Amino acid sequence: MSELPASYKRYLEGRDEAFVETIRPILLQSAAEAEMGVRVVIDPHVLQAHLDEHIPFGQIVEDVD
Repeated sequence: MSELPASYKRYLEGRDEAFVETIRPILLQSAAEAEMGVRVVIDPHVLQAHLDEHIPFGQIVEDVD
C-alpha cells in the first residue's frame, strides 16, 4: 500500500474516524497512481471522495454538491 503524501495526512488530521474511513481509500488510490488529486464532496447527508483529473496530484479540493 502506498504512503500518503504529507498534504493528505494533514487533511485527515483532526477528522473523526467515520470521515477518515470514508476518504482514506480514495487518498490511497490517488497516492498509488500519483497522477490525480482528490475532490471531496460534502453535503449534509453525503460525504464522497473521488479522483479528479483536473486537480493536481497531492491536492484535495472540497466541494458542496
